[in-house]
Amino acid sequence: MEHISESNTTAIEKLRTGQDEQASAVSTLKPAAKGNRWLILLSLASLYLFWGMTYLGMRIGMNGFPPFLLIGIRFLVAGSILYAVLRVRGAPAPKRSEWIGAGIIGILLLVGGNGGVIYSEQWVATGVAAVGIAAVPLWTALFSGLWGLWPTRKEWLGLSIGFVGVILLNLGHGLWGNPEGAIALLIAPLCWALGAAWSRHISLPAGLMSSAVEMLVAGGVLIVLSLALREHVPNLKNTESLLALVFLIVFGSLVAFSAFGYLLRTVRPALATSYAYVNPLVAIGLGVLLVGEQLTLVEGLAVMIILSGVALVSLGRQRA
Repeated sequence: MEHISESNTTAIEKLRTGQDEQASAVSTLKPAAKGNRWLILLSLASLYLFWGMTYLGMRIGMNGFPPFLLIGIRFLVAGSILYAVLRVRGAPAPKRSEWIGAGIIGILLLVGGNGGVIYSEQWVATGVAAVGIAAVPLWTALFSGLWGLWPTRKEWLGLSIGFVGVILLNLGHGLWGNPEGAIALLIAPLCWALGAAWSRHISLPAGLMSSAVEMLVAGGVLIVLSLALREHVPNLKNTESLLALVFLIVFGSLVAFSAFGYLLRTVRPALATSYAYVNPLVAIGLGVLLVGEQLTLVEGLAVMIILSGVALVSLGRQRA
């Protein structure tokens, strides 16, 4: 009986020790989890604001640069800066498979997606271009389902409501006034959504290195595309275009695109792509404030509906 009692005592002590270790681990993880939530909110805010401003930034940039050369320089410079900083800080060089994976995603997101947007902006207004990209969350939800990650009921409801708002927002705008621009706006969200969904199931470099490689590859492809299409020589004397390019490099790429890569690795695709509902609001708001465009009653109603859809998507999200 004495031997059994000693064994029980030892077991109880081990159990208490394990419970203490678990409690310590939980208390250690709580601040990190809270930090992640704040980082998610900051990342979403940067996407909502900065990417909403890039539509006007690209339009101003095209006053001195041809479209593909403009964003080719943007991504090549931003990718080079981010890659160099990460390597200096000790980040390992990507493997061959990671270069290939990041290259595929970069071409889909930045050449097909962003390239389609800026190509269409040669004919359509910035707000219309932003509205066209608002279909990204719907296509992303569809493509994510190919890998078994279907949206939740709340996300489906939020996506549906948001799409209704996008339709209302599109009323009164001649999206098909120029077929070439309209087709580009149809292709762009498909490419971006496929890249966003596929990025969770392909070999990519760790952390921000993924964003750096994606921008490097896409920037190189866009420069080659610009040369192949024989785009005109840029006007380097246009100060506004140069400032717009700097904004696109720093805030549109280094800050916002890196935040987007973080969100793709952290939250469900429906939340990571919810910026597509907010960016049209920012683009139209800038048009009203800076260009003198008028916001109609229908557009105001659409703004409220879109924000409601974003709220439902946020409530229905689940951490990946």
